[in-house]
Amino acid sequence: MNHGRAPAYAFSPRHQLAQLAATGCLSTTFYANAQDQLDHVKALLAQVDASFVARTAVYARQAGFMKDMPALLAASLAVQDVALLKTVFGRVIDNGKMLRNFVQILRSGALGRRSLGSRPKKLVQDWLCQATEQQLLQASIGNEPSLADVVKMVHPKPAEAWRAAWFAWLIGKPYVLEALPPVTQAFELFKRAQSQGLVAEVPDVPFQMLTALPLVPAQWADIARKGSWQMVRQNLNTFARHGVFQIDGMAGQVAAKLRDAKAVAKARVMPYQLMSAYKAASQDGVPHEVCEALQDAMELALANVPDLQGRVVVCPDVSGSMQSIVTGQRGSASSSVRCIDVAALVAAAVLRKNRQARVMPFEQRVVKVNLNPRDSVMSNAQALASIGGGGTNCSAPLAVLNQERAEVDVVIIVSDNESWIDARRHGATQTMLEWDLIKRRNPNARLVCIDIQPYATTQALDRADILNVGGFSDAVFKMVNAFVNGRTGAEHWVGEIDKVSLEPQ
Repeated sequence: MNHGRAPAYAFSPRHQLAQLAATGCLSTTFYANAQDQLDHVKALLAQVDASFVARTAVYARQAGFMKDMPALLAASLAVQDVALLKTVFGRVIDNGKMLRNFVQILRSGALGRRSLGSRPKKLVQDWLCQATEQQLLQASIGNEPSLADVVKMVHPKPAEAWRAAWFAWLIGKPYVLEALPPVTQAFELFKRAQSQGLVAEVPDVPFQMLTALPLVPAQWADIARKGSWQMVRQNLNTFARHGVFQIDGMAGQVAAKLRDAKAVAKARVMPYQLMSAYKAASQDGVPHEVCEALQDAMELALANVPDLQGRVVVCPDVSGSMQSIVTGQRGSASSSVRCIDVAALVAAAVLRKNRQARVMPFEQRVVKVNLNPRDSVMSNAQALASIGGGGTNCSAPLAVLNQERAEVDVVIIVSDNESWIDARRHGATQTMLEWDLIKRRNPNARLVCIDIQPYATTQALDRADILNVGGFSDAVFKMVNAFVNGRTGAEHWVGEIDKVSLEPQ
C-alpha cells in the first residue's frame, strides 16, 4: 500500500535506499515526516550491504547534489564499515557544510552512538588540517554544530602556524593578528576600519560574515563581484535591497556571471534552484536583464535533457499532493519550490528539446493545456505549475492514450507516485494494465517514471521497458537518455549506482 492507501509495488531494498538518497531531505513532506524517513533509512541499512551504501552515498552527493542523505549514509558507514567510509569520505564530505552535517548526525545518537569514534574523528581532523583558508571560512558559516564546535570536539593538530592561529581565532582563543592567513587578517582589519566609520575594501570572505556590518552600496556591489556563482544566485534580492543594481554597470556584471557556462557547470546547480531564484527575482526589484540571465542559466543547466527520437509524451503530475515543498518543510529555510514546479520544469525541459513532444498534465484526469515549444523553459514551466489540484491518478494519461489508440515511443511520468484515484482491489495496478495495452500497439515503447519524493513505492514495475528513477538533479536526464537508448542493464538506475567505483581516489 502507498501513502494514499492504494495498492502499489514496493521497490527492492536497494532501490528504496537509492530513492530515499536521491529525494529525501530529512524533513516533512506531504505524506511523511523527517523521523519516518530516518527510520526507513535505518531499516534499509540493515538489509543492504555496506558497499552499496557507500556507492549510493557517492552517487547521491556527486550526481544528485544532495546534502542530508549522503551525510547520513556516510555516517552509517562509521558504524557499519569504517574502512569503506575512509574510501569514500572525501567524495561525499566535500565541503564544510557536509562535514558539519556528518558530525551532527553521528553525534545526535540517531545511528545508535553519540561519539565520532577514533577513525571517523581522524577523518574529520584530516579535513580540517588539509582545507584551504577559503574552505575553512566557508565552513565557518552555520551552526548545529558550528565549525568552532567541531574544532573543539576533535582537537586538530595543525602543521602550519597560520592554521593554528586560524583555529585559535575561530574558537575565541588569543591569537596574533599577523599570524592569521591573509583573507582572515584582512577581515579583522576591515571590521576595525568599519568601527571607525571608514569605507574600506571588502575582504574576500563569505558574505554572511559581513552582513552585520554597516555596508554602503559600493561595498555590497564589491561582494556581488567577488561572490561565487551560487552565492550571487541566492542573494539577488539582497543586492537589490542594498542598492547594488542602482550602480551603473552592475546589472550587466551580475547578469554576465549568472549566464557564464563554466560557472553554471561548476556550481552543480539544480534546475529547480534556478526556477526558485527566477520566481523570487521577478517579484522584488531585480532588473529584467538579470532575470533574463537566470533564464539563460536554466538553458545551460538543462544541457543533459535528451533529444529523444520518435513520439514522446511527458506527463507531469499536477495533483494536490504535488503542492508540497519539494525538499520538505524546513521552517524558515524551506524552499519556495513545490513538487509541481519540479514536475512542470521537467515537462517544459523535455518539450524544449523535443518540440514535437506531447505534454499531458494529470491529476484525477488529464488537464488540457496549450504550450508553445519555442517559449522558454521557465515560461512553460510556470504555465504548467499554475494548474494544480485534485486527486492523483497516474494511469489517467495512459488511459487517454489508449482511448485514442495513440502511437508512442517514450512516455515520461513525473510524479510522487501516490496514485489512489485509480486503486484496484486485485491484480496489477491500473497504471500497469494501461501500459500493457499501450505495449500491445507499440511493442518497442518505453515508460519512464521520475519520482521526486522519498516514498519508495511505484505504480509501474521495474522491467526491461520500464525505468523508475528518483531525484531532481540533471543526473536524472542522463539516466533517461541511457535507458531510452538501451544503454542500461536490467536494474536500470540501481545498476548505474552499482557502477560507482569504490577504488581510492
